[in-house]
Amino acid sequence: MTHFILKRILAGSISAILLSSCANFQGIGPSVKQNDVSDYAAGTLAGGSGTWPASGASWLGTIGGAPLQDLVEEALAGNPGMEIAAARVSASKALAEAVHGAALPAVGASFDSAYQRFTENGMIPAPLKGSFESNNQLALNFSYEFDFWGKHAAEWRSALSQEKMAEAELHGARLVLTAAVAHAWVQLARQSAQLDLTEQQQALHQQLDRLTQQRIAAGLDMDSDAQQIRLQSAVLHAEQLQWQEAIALTRNQLAALMGQGPDRGRRIARPALSELSESPAFQLPAQLPLALLGRRPDIVAARWHVEAAQGDIDSSRAQFYPNVNLLGFVGFSSLGLSNLLDGGSSIVGIGPAIRLPIFEGGQLRAQLKGRVAAYDGAVASYNQSLTQALHEVADQIQSLRASDLQLRNQTVALRAAQQNLQLAQQRWQVGTVNKLQVLGAESNWLTQRKLGLDLQARREDMQVNMIKALGGGFDATQHAL
Repeated sequence: MTHFILKRILAGSISAILLSSCANFQGIGPSVKQNDVSDYAAGTLAGGSGTWPASGASWLGTIGGAPLQDLVEEALAGNPGMEIAAARVSASKALAEAVHGAALPAVGASFDSAYQRFTENGMIPAPLKGSFESNNQLALNFSYEFDFWGKHAAEWRSALSQEKMAEAELHGARLVLTAAVAHAWVQLARQSAQLDLTEQQQALHQQLDRLTQQRIAAGLDMDSDAQQIRLQSAVLHAEQLQWQEAIALTRNQLAALMGQGPDRGRRIARPALSELSESPAFQLPAQLPLALLGRRPDIVAARWHVEAAQGDIDSSRAQFYPNVNLLGFVGFSSLGLSNLLDGGSSIVGIGPAIRLPIFEGGQLRAQLKGRVAAYDGAVASYNQSLTQALHEVADQIQSLRASDLQLRNQTVALRAAQQNLQLAQQRWQVGTVNKLQVLGAESNWLTQRKLGLDLQARREDMQVNMIKALGGGFDATQHAL
């Protein structure tokens, strides 16, 4: 019995293969080449003595300490975008399970019963002619599709790759959200500090205005001097209002990033930037740019996208070959329900079912062309991700190096302005200069502090960008990606 079945399957398969030339995929293949890091001239990004960002979001401690880390954790837990990305991972896992299940043997039970009148003019023997009776069948059905051409294996590879891609995209979404919160936090710290300095400048100009009024009364200054001071005070007041608006908007932005209403933003403690200092030159981590392939979640996701598209191509190609199924059933069949379960009503059957595409109107070729085009698009997206990653790292390292030089110069300027203020105060105390010169020196010192604050905030922003460009601590090997 078993020999007979295997012979039928083999004979049917051979016959089908002989006919397979009627539908073929000749001339259909990918046209876009997947780039390698070595294809890019990136000598300027040769790895240095620096280290990769720490895993997770612990690198946030160097930017804003525990307060910033707490905000990021709250955002990761409450942002709807994270829930969307997590749902995609769950959906891709379910798809992979469904595809895997489709390749396994299927067993099902069925019961069919139809009450009918049998024809008097057909091949129905007496006494059934013209009678009414129920036709019943109770069976256990079995089916299994042989994966001779790797169709199911390719579909499963594609589904698993899509699952990996979704997981990498989830890590990418976490990185983007973390960087967005860090940027907003830095801006809130900058805006709050700039508001303080602007208010100090306003208080200083109020002193200047009072002193100028006294000097005008004494005939030492003219009204035009007072008007100039009032003009500067009005400009500072407008600047104060701008900073207040910016602070409110940034707090709203942080609240939205955390998936909450604007009231949450009002409760965020005021952040503070580190003191202006001569920052050391940034050092690139080792094994650049090759290590970027496993450090950037967007590149990892793009790579798995290519793998998924390749699986789809392999699955489409397998559909040009015969589809071979083994079908079987065992159960009972009878006319009338009274004797359905009698031994004489038993039925059993097993055999192959072979389907071969011969003339299908070009549907299979069209489907394969579409999947090849999707593969080309996935490869192009991967190449674009790799190019963009190298571009971002190159830009950030250049900006950080320039920022180091600017901060050094600004530190010198601020130190000089502070020494000038101290000297003016000492001279005023001994009566060698008037109060106006002291206030002027203090105004210059405040201006230098504001310039330094902007540079410091810009450098913190660039550090966040650099950490993001390096993957933010993501490591594909740690996540089996």
